[in-house]
Amino acid sequence: VVTDPKKAAGALHWAVAEMDTRYKKFAEKHVRDIKGYNKQCAVEGEAMMPQIVIIIDELADLMMVAPGEVEDAICRLAQLARAAGIHLVIATQRPSVNVITGVIKANIPARIAFTVASFVDSRTILDVGGAEKLLGRGDMLFAPAGSNKMQRVQGAWVSDDEINAIVEYIKSRHEPEYNSELLNYMDNRDENEEDAGEDEGDRESDKLLPQAMEIAINAGQVSISMLQRKLSIGYARAGRLVDEMAKRGYVSDAEGSKPRAVIMTREEYARVFGAN
Repeated sequence: VVTDPKKAAGALHWAVAEMDTRYKKFAEKHVRDIKGYNKQCAVEGEAMMPQIVIIIDELADLMMVAPGEVEDAICRLAQLARAAGIHLVIATQRPSVNVITGVIKANIPARIAFTVASFVDSRTILDVGGAEKLLGRGDMLFAPAGSNKMQRVQGAWVSDDEINAIVEYIKSRHEPEYNSELLNYMDNRDENEEDAGEDEGDRESDKLLPQAMEIAINAGQVSISMLQRKLSIGYARAGRLVDEMAKRGYVSDAEGSKPRAVIMTREEYARVFGAN
């Protein structure tokens, strides 16, 4: 259980790295998903790959700390992680567009809405109204993945005592297993990114700046995730490139999780970096 929002953002970043590692292992065994991988491991007598379920109790807290990073991580996991045995359950009490962004919503196919205050809140979650008319006390609307038909469902009430009893039952029969790699990753992530930045140095960022700026001009906007994909670089380095662009006045300042607008023209690009 991670209660520090900054460390929780780091845990999501670890999950993305773990997903990438799992896909590399799938390629080594020539399988497509975790089911095929574990089947192969059973035949070869190797340790099986566990399923991972990531539950975010309040997305709004994470979006306040690191909106761009959290949005990028959630989107990558939602798009690709299921085949790797990594699943997301995301909850929030503040269904605003600043929390449930369009990009996040587009990548979360199955949704549940309890009673909300307004039609707008219902649309933010489900794309349609109706949740504002629910009765409360577990009354919910369920939009399953791959279906346009909404289902009205009654959720069961589980008291704190019942939750504690279930947890104690599980603990009494299974010793908790903590992932030391994940714990170290969260604790040392900022330090590691700083060290990586020192190793690469500003001149490494400068080497990619013309190419990154060209990508931004062609797209008319730029974001950290865009540079990660186009340049095949890590989050920290892509972030430094975007910061450098903003510092030099080539792109606009940050506006939440929105991509930054490009200020530099093609003529200015040619004058600063030279024509291609």
